[in-house]
Amino acid sequence: MVTAEYPHWQTVPLRWKDNDVYGHVNNVVHYSVMDTVINTWLIERGGLDIETGEVIGLCVESQCKYHASVSFPGELEVGLRVGHLGRSSVRYEVGMYSKETVIAEGHFVHVFVDRTSRRPVPVEGLLRAALDELKGTFAA
Repeated sequence: MVTAEYPHWQTVPLRWKDNDVYGHVNNVVHYSVMDTVINTWLIERGGLDIETGEVIGLCVESQCKYHASVSFPGELEVGLRVGHLGRSSVRYEVGMYSKETVIAEGHFVHVFVDRTSRRPVPVEGLLRAALDELKGTFAA
């Protein structure tokens, strides 16, 4: 379900353990998928060093709206874009699809901080360039 609405797409396979007792992917998995797709982008494209880097991203807000159910076996096609990029923060917008059906849509806000002091720092360099790539032209 790749569309121009999201500049980046990643396929995330569902796992057996993702299903809950009701037979569908549990809501907490959707948050994990958002976190995984975002951090994969930041590490691979933005040069974020999650183990020893001076700058880390802290989640300060997240939300997910559920539209349809999905279950293992299967996979999610996950679209990622930046809705807002500030001086030290970014709001990601994420769409999760399965077989052309929107499963869930959410957002996730990171504030980038100094690893030691936990004080906000400007988003600069390779990280800002990677986030700029995720800005699209879309109706908010």
